[in-house]
Amino acid sequence: MTIKKTIVGLAIAASTLLALTACGSSAASSGGGNAATANLDGVGPITYVQGKDNSNTVRPLIDQWNQQHPDQQVTFKEQSDQADQQHDDLVQHFQAKDADYDVVSVDVVWTAEFAAKGWLQPLKDQVAFDTTGMLDPTVKAATYNNTLYAAPTTSDAGLLYYRSDLVPTPPTTWDEMIADCPIAQANGMDCYAGQFAQYEGLTVNTAEAINTAGGQIIGPDGKTPTVDSPEAAKGLHQLVDNYANGKIPKEAITFQEEQSRQAFQDGKLLFLRNWPYVYNLASAADGSSKVNGKFGVAPLPGLTPDKPGASSLGGHSMGMSVYSDHKKTALAFMQFMTGEQAQQSNLTKGSLAPTLASLYSDPGNVAQFPYLPVLQVSIENAVPRPVTPFYPAVTKAIQQNAYEAIQGTKTVEQALTDMQAAIQAASG
Repeated sequence: MTIKKTIVGLAIAASTLLALTACGSSAASSGGGNAATANLDGVGPITYVQGKDNSNTVRPLIDQWNQQHPDQQVTFKEQSDQADQQHDDLVQHFQAKDADYDVVSVDVVWTAEFAAKGWLQPLKDQVAFDTTGMLDPTVKAATYNNTLYAAPTTSDAGLLYYRSDLVPTPPTTWDEMIADCPIAQANGMDCYAGQFAQYEGLTVNTAEAINTAGGQIIGPDGKTPTVDSPEAAKGLHQLVDNYANGKIPKEAITFQEEQSRQAFQDGKLLFLRNWPYVYNLASAADGSSKVNGKFGVAPLPGLTPDKPGASSLGGHSMGMSVYSDHKKTALAFMQFMTGEQAQQSNLTKGSLAPTLASLYSDPGNVAQFPYLPVLQVSIENAVPRPVTPFYPAVTKAIQQNAYEAIQGTKTVEQALTDMQAAIQAASG
């Protein structure tokens, strides 16, 4: 349920932006002062900080590490299961230069913010981290200003769930999918839904529509908005026009992950955009799913049959604090927690998408998780949400304006103009 893990704390956006505006993109080299060059050979006990370990994937791995490293024990600090609270907790401890937050779990949308503030140790030179074999988008999501700042740990990407009993061949383009909507009407169901409530999920769905159409929200510099473009307008029109004509149901404007998942699982949707977690729930044979054995999974539809849609990338990486006293141990622990054995354990026990490409083609994994090959395609074609240190304000601008466009209180063109202006103001 990646979106639940990635909702950022908008309530602190103002204070965060004031600080970021003051230091700008140069903070990565100055924010941590000499901290980034200190304690590179440090060996000893460390603390690992992550959100709630609901699937009990973290503790067994830490126990294994501690058995093998009696002099470099890892203490697990478990945060809440609320992403905004996790974010705020990390910010507070980074601001306090807390040496006890040695290694932290970083949502992919936080990397740029934390790196720009100089809080994450650049993973290069003496503390270089090897990303060989990892899916390229996961590495890019852990990179800021051409420097790796975090170790890709888990990934995620959007998938298209479809009723295979009614649509034997999944659509590869938006036009094909919309052309299948009469099938939904003939069977007394709605056609397509994603997550269109005004929250982080709307940022994800909007970004996917814009990126699939060839648009961009923010340029490569991480600051300059580029969303007021014909390509972006074409992508947003896909959502707005199909909501207006009823192919996206009216109640979808209230949908988050679970509401949309439940609608599909109850047989009320022909097509659903959601995350991989839906697969097991929709496959339940206990009577809770009306679509068990009647659905398939495909990449998100694109503009042309030869290129899948551009999913928004989800997932988490592990970042090393510049204030850690034991960075050599921190690096070794990060290597252990992102290794093949650990990622296999995360997949098997928690259905967490790996960042290592080899695990997606393993026959045993594919037998247990049939959606893996499709998920790999989605991740390989995924685009990170705007990589910017000003993300809290950027996502708010996307959500507000996209929501108003879908509601019909703004035209698509006005929404994109206002979105661009708000992002420009946020980034100074």
